[in-house]
Amino acid sequence: MDNGKIKKLLYFSGHSLIGDQMMGIDDFKSDILYIINDKQQVTYNELAEVASSKGIDEEVLKKDLDALIERNAIASRKSGGILTYYILQEQQSVRRIMIVEDDKNINKLMALSIGKGFEITQIYDGNEALHRIRMEKPDLIVLDLMLPGINGLEICQTVKQQEELKDTVVIIVSAMDATSSRFKGIKYGADYYIKKPFDPEELRSLVTIFLKKKGKRFDPLIDLPNEEKISNAVEKTLQSQSTYDIWRLRVENLAEFAKRFGTNSGITILRLVSQLMQDKVKESKGGVFVGFLDSEDFVIAGNSELVENSINGIREEFDAVLPFVYQSEGYKPMELGIDDMYGAEKPRLSLSYNKIQREALIERRAEILKERNVKEIGAYTYDELRHMLGSDDLDIIITRDASGVKLSVGKSPRNVDSKGNE
Repeated sequence: MDNGKIKKLLYFSGHSLIGDQMMGIDDFKSDILYIINDKQQVTYNELAEVASSKGIDEEVLKKDLDALIERNAIASRKSGGILTYYILQEQQSVRRIMIVEDDKNINKLMALSIGKGFEITQIYDGNEALHRIRMEKPDLIVLDLMLPGINGLEICQTVKQQEELKDTVVIIVSAMDATSSRFKGIKYGADYYIKKPFDPEELRSLVTIFLKKKGKRFDPLIDLPNEEKISNAVEKTLQSQSTYDIWRLRVENLAEFAKRFGTNSGITILRLVSQLMQDKVKESKGGVFVGFLDSEDFVIAGNSELVENSINGIREEFDAVLPFVYQSEGYKPMELGIDDMYGAEKPRLSLSYNKIQREALIERRAEILKERNVKEIGAYTYDELRHMLGSDDLDIIITRDASGVKLSVGKSPRNVDSKGNE
């Protein structure tokens, strides 16, 4: 496709990379823009395949991607172990960001990390921050938790409860123990939680994608790699001899929890587990992949040892935060009741995990091939992936529309062993 057609396509799709901004973009950069614009988000591996098919080496691809990021045409983020590029749109008005951090040096570092192209206000006190937020209505708030005056959690909760402010993006960046503060932040509506010391590149990417991404609202706690990427992990497991495994990780009793405390509480738990998984993927330095099956089930795949270490870490942190989860729903711990602190009547949340054996994957893949009447799969649908991973009967279904993420409770409870192989 030539540059003229690319410009016309981008113009009619609502993208601003036309006219002067397109000047100097060569054919391959235009191809990259076309591909990312068409899908709105594309992985690095997908772009590398396109480059290879055109005889373009990896160094040129990386250089071109960096150039497009510099032009604010695209942004990148590593999510679930996958490097993904997002198409950006230029806003008619400059988006306003408020940084609320009492340490002046860290506040300055945050502003420098976010970079140019935004109107940034720096505030050092909680009381002043809440007053200015109500008056100025910023598009995004970067929020510390430990502040003079009103603390960050109170600010987050207040912002998300007010009709005129509830769509404001809140990114918490805190050195406080994440065991309880991260859960509370997510429960109070925070869009993301970053632990200090923070990665400047991660903060910049999140802010840019939140405010400029084209298409549906960016939700990093739910928007893990989709069915196409999970399909690739399944196929890689089938082709691997022994070192690459795929596991299903499930939030047990989530349906009962959502019935008792409401669907928003259920979504909070899914967001919490998602962030725990993403943190562990970062620690694995690329050796682990995670995905979300739009239910109470997640996928985790990769090097066998790294996956098992990640799962153990996720479960350990989830177990540590559970007392705060129960307390937030009104269960008060008794002084000495170690075995049953909150009473038997509460829905007992837990994380179960099952390694999916290759024999089961091969058998289920054959069933799908026969049903489709094809020889090659391509990408599985979510229903097919659930079947491949033993998640056919659902208690929870997640759907997304213009108003955001919604959770619905199914009607078919399961009894699942919390350990062992499937």
